Amino acid sequence: MTALNAKPYLPRVYDQILKKRLAAKGAVLVEGPKWCGKTTTCARQSNSVLYMADPSSRSQNLLFAETQPSFLLEGATPRLIDEWQVAPQLWDAVRFEVDQRGLQGQFIFTGSSVPPSLDRITHTGTGRIARLRMRPMSLYESKESSGTTSLGSLFDGEPLSPAHAGTTIERLAFLMCRGGWPGAVDLEDDDAALQQAIDYVDAVVEADISRVDDVERDPHLTRRLLRSYARMESSQTSAAQIAADVAGNESGPSVKTIQSYLRALEKIFVIEDMPAWNPNLRSKTAIRATDTRHFVDPSIATAALGVNPRGILRDLETFGLLFEGMCVRDLRVYADALDGQVFHYRDKTGLECDAVVHLRDGRYGLIEVKLGGDRLIDEGATNLLKLADRIDTGRMERPSFLMVLTGTGAYSYTRPDNVIVAPLTTLRP
Repeated sequence: MTALNAKPYLPRVYDQILKKRLAAKGAVLVEGPKWCGKTTTCARQSNSVLYMADPSSRSQNLLFAETQPSFLLEGATPRLIDEWQVAPQLWDAVRFEVDQRGLQGQFIFTGSSVPPSLDRITHTGTGRIARLRMRPMSLYESKESSGTTSLGSLFDGEPLSPAHAGTTIERLAFLMCRGGWPGAVDLEDDDAALQQAIDYVDAVVEADISRVDDVERDPHLTRRLLRSYARMESSQTSAAQIAADVAGNESGPSVKTIQSYLRALEKIFVIEDMPAWNPNLRSKTAIRATDTRHFVDPSIATAALGVNPRGILRDLETFGLLFEGMCVRDLRVYADALDGQVFHYRDKTGLECDAVVHLRDGRYGLIEVKLGGDRLIDEGATNLLKLADRIDTGRMERPSFLMVLTGTGAYSYTRPDNVIVAPLTTLRP
């Protein structure tokens, strides 16, 4: 076991997921945005570590990766290879070593970007290397959710026990702007905690977006693009619309250029759009298949917009869209724990569902996100019931639950129409 620092470790949902993946495969690739805690989490399940980006040994590591990669793989297992994308040829070396050893749980790769080129990789690793996407901390992981509303229990058909919540909108604004970065969660000084997302965006703009594939990109355009993307959070906006927004009233970048920048942001896990859900419907209603725009953490959006908790509360419309992004972040983490994925639904009639948590075994839950208030909760419940009625339950299961996920509700409870109302600060896997 390798201790990286003296700070107490906050258990992550991914601890158990990684343990299961190591038991099933010879190696596991854990990828996700910088600062989300990959190395710390993986080191706790490793018995030796190779830091590829360590300045004191980087040149030697690269030399061995070229000439004698098996030397770098020596060490107690599981052996963690941190920032493996620095030397992509290690992928094939690990795949070969796993074949030779014939054992599970031998290696862990961590990476905060996709390698600039896959030319050095000749084998996909299928059957030997599992992939695990890690995300910033959910509110349950950062101890800011009571966990009284268990998605797993709802999927199992257990009734919801009413519970108190009582989070203020000011507190939600702070949590949104601070984000789920472990380094920010650890800080007691609120101003210092809020600075972490600002520094993250600065690093993306000034360096990371160009380093990912060795293509020099304009920091000013990157910053404008991030600001535009933040305004488009939780929408199905096209790249052409983003390009027009970035340009404003001036001649701006081409759609092709914007698409190139967006691909680079995906490669460093800054943005993670949400795919559309395609259920079996009773009618022939056409479903819109456009992805919904999301940052991997809502704090990237607030930092890109240049607002703090007080500033974001002056624009409740934007606040609501970014709150939806915070809910999606947490739901993705919880869905990972339940072996599921998160989708959105929207059809040509205008009926929407903000999040569909769909498990691999076919069970699913429908979720509408509303900041709070009886009118909005009623509206969300009506939409959920309407969508549930459209689903062909002769060809797929009924939804395990219908939920309105709120921000400022005082309680979690079940309505007379069986729609669950639960504040985000009560949720857990």
